[in-house]
Amino acid sequence: MALALNDKVLTEAFGPSQGTALRVKQAAMVVLGIAALAIMAKIKVPMWPVPITMGTFAVLTIGATYGPRLGLTTILGYMIIGALGFDVFAGSSAEAAGITYMMGGTGGYLVGYVLAVLALGFAARAGWDRSIVLMAAALLMANVLIYVPGVTWLAILYEGKGLAWAVEVGLTPFLIGDALKLALTALLVPAVWKLTSDARK
Repeated sequence: MALALNDKVLTEAFGPSQGTALRVKQAAMVVLGIAALAIMAKIKVPMWPVPITMGTFAVLTIGATYGPRLGLTTILGYMIIGALGFDVFAGSSAEAAGITYMMGGTGGYLVGYVLAVLALGFAARAGWDRSIVLMAAALLMANVLIYVPGVTWLAILYEGKGLAWAVEVGLTPFLIGDALKLALTALLVPAVWKLTSDARK
């Protein structure tokens, strides 16, 4: 089924919509988005069986609110800054950063972040961000797009351990936390849309 990509995304519902002012707003959104990704990546919430890292929540939220073009620009900007050696990823540090870190165990998930932002951006452009059910479906698809390259890269990087091991360490422990982040985003984005619509009445 083809998607009709005509709807506004959430970041287009406020502020200037044309001209130089629009470009300034978009540049500010990219900077704020990159900052949010870097900050949220470092936040860990205690949870069983592993802590919840909030970086994925930032990725999902940016994808669902920025649209495909602005979202892609933001996530690629984040990746470029990380590739230059800045400590912006969840597990990066002064000792492990840049391309070396990105080619390690998290490399596949970083590729998945880009795919997830694009998929959510197109879903938002199609109006899925206004419905909790459709938003949840889009977020589930985005999570699949994060984990498929993530787990696959783990299996390739540690080829002697096999795919089952990669699923066990790279997917299973994170399912509960990701379900909570998915639910939060699925509730939050349509709720903000409703508030925006109510404010205009």
